[in-house]
Amino acid sequence: MKILVVGSGAREHAITRTLATESTPHEVLVAPGNPGTAQVATNVAVDPLDPQAVTALAVERGVDLVVVGPEAPLVAGVADAVRAAGVPCFGPDAAAARLEGSKAFAKEVMAAAEVPTAMAYVCTSPEEVEEALDAFGAPYVVKDDGLAAGKGVVVTEDRDAALAHARACLARTATPGGERPAVVVEECLDGPEVSLFCVCDGTDAVPLAPAQDFKRLGDGDAGPNTGGMGAYSPLPWAPEGLVEEVMERVARPVVREMARRGTPFTGVLYVGLALTSRGLRVIEFNARFGDPETQVVLARLGSSLAQLLHAAATGSLAEAPRPTWRDAAAVTVVLASHGYPGTSRTGDVVEGVADAEELPGVHVLQAGSATAADGTLVSAGGRVLSVVGVGADQEEARARAYAGIDRISLAGSQHRTDIARVRS
Repeated sequence: MKILVVGSGAREHAITRTLATESTPHEVLVAPGNPGTAQVATNVAVDPLDPQAVTALAVERGVDLVVVGPEAPLVAGVADAVRAAGVPCFGPDAAAARLEGSKAFAKEVMAAAEVPTAMAYVCTSPEEVEEALDAFGAPYVVKDDGLAAGKGVVVTEDRDAALAHARACLARTATPGGERPAVVVEECLDGPEVSLFCVCDGTDAVPLAPAQDFKRLGDGDAGPNTGGMGAYSPLPWAPEGLVEEVMERVARPVVREMARRGTPFTGVLYVGLALTSRGLRVIEFNARFGDPETQVVLARLGSSLAQLLHAAATGSLAEAPRPTWRDAAAVTVVLASHGYPGTSRTGDVVEGVADAEELPGVHVLQAGSATAADGTLVSAGGRVLSVVGVGADQEEARARAYAGIDRISLAGSQHRTDIARVRS
């Protein structure tokens, strides 16, 4: 197949690397890609947020499948335009992508589908926020209703900080559709969190392997929320039957509800869960593969990703072989730039990537990177690299990921030292 991957992050590098190294060769294009994807595929300088430009590229190059990685192009309608041109596309259209684009809409769908989730208030004024904060009490959970690149959530014991975040979210201008800015104030859920990707074709859904990510910047879950500082898979401690419970109580009901609304969901339904003392609860939905969980889930995939995504894009998931998994563990550690998740410094030289990849079971996925005029690899964004270690078990995979981190140099960089620390 000829496949076009849309995006430029480590998630897209992971997808591209997996597609390009399958036993059946595929020609992979990436728009716009990064220096890492250029090593395994062909980068094309196309704006991923321009539906017409992406569609024109797909038609011109005669691609068999378009895979949209990030959330912003989905909300911008890239999948709509590609499908309208008759090209199979893996990723929901803009109407279905509202499951991620609006947390208030996601709550509405969950209520209709009877999906277990946190109690919440949707607020459009500071006064409503204050009432909701007082109703739930500390710790306070305040979420920007719209897209925020994984950084729109504040969880704090400080009421003033929670209210300040809500005010900042509400200060945004109205959406193109005229809706008022909103925030979602939720009850704080106890228990460990799990991420599960569900591949959907509009009527059916198939699970991938669960993973766990680490959202806070610092060790011990200290500091601000980020887009994710690391992840691991599988989860040896997860309850038996968890995946099927999520499929029956969450994924399939949501797919049915979206179809009932006339907005069938085709792509990845990312289910973010908390395993609470009262049972599983959905924290959030995303409409695409998660980052950094994709890096570890795809590192363990033993079957064809291209075949699975094409089946979903063409409505034939029921006939496709189910995913199989390598008997191995994977851990990824994110190397972030100076200043992240605030104002990130760019232009710092990145050294040691090739040295890290010489280690057994280690590969490096690029995200916030660029090539300088002299050919040097430099930082160009917040989360610069994801270093992935694969091993026989979680402990070996973790050791390999950190051995890779130790070989890489980036001035002022940040990374957590406790990703996937084996539970005692």
